[in-house]
Amino acid sequence: MNSDMVSRHYRVGDEQIDNGYIQEIITPLWWSVSIYDGETEMYEALERFTEPQRYVWAIQWYISEVENGGHDQFFFNSTGIVWQLALEGLREINCSQYEEILSEAVRRMGGSPSFDREERWREADRHNAEFDDLDDEFYGSDSLLEKAMCDYIQANREAFYFDGYVDIPEQFAPDDEEYDE
Repeated sequence: MNSDMVSRHYRVGDEQIDNGYIQEIITPLWWSVSIYDGETEMYEALERFTEPQRYVWAIQWYISEVENGGHDQFFFNSTGIVWQLALEGLREINCSQYEEILSEAVRRMGGSPSFDREERWREADRHNAEFDDLDDEFYGSDSLLEKAMCDYIQANREAFYFDGYVDIPEQFAPDDEEYDE
């Protein structure tokens, strides 16, 4: 473990699920799964989590990047590695509007963007991928996406329960009832 990391006990139960704070519900994945070390490492780290957790985690990455800088940023940054999981997740949560947006963005990237960041850059250039219209469509009703995710979590709550240890950067690891060493 990196010296700047601390191991904390973390629980996701009914209280967190009922609160509907998606980021709190996927905190164990957020800190345990790296999008920066490549496809193999990401999928190996995801093995300890349920499929529904993986989907919501990937969708949450998709949302955070597109809201911050559009689909260009999503595919340009390391986060583009989650595109396939996010697309599968959007199908799973029955959010067809956003599934169509991401499907079209994927199509504009050539149909199957690389999991390698630098190769995605080349693909975006090769296909002259433009996303402004998709970004506008995404921003138009992103509250629907959050509601669909919350509904999915509620309907599959047992898949989101977590009780275990997570390595968290020390600066983000508060000492409160959610965490204990």
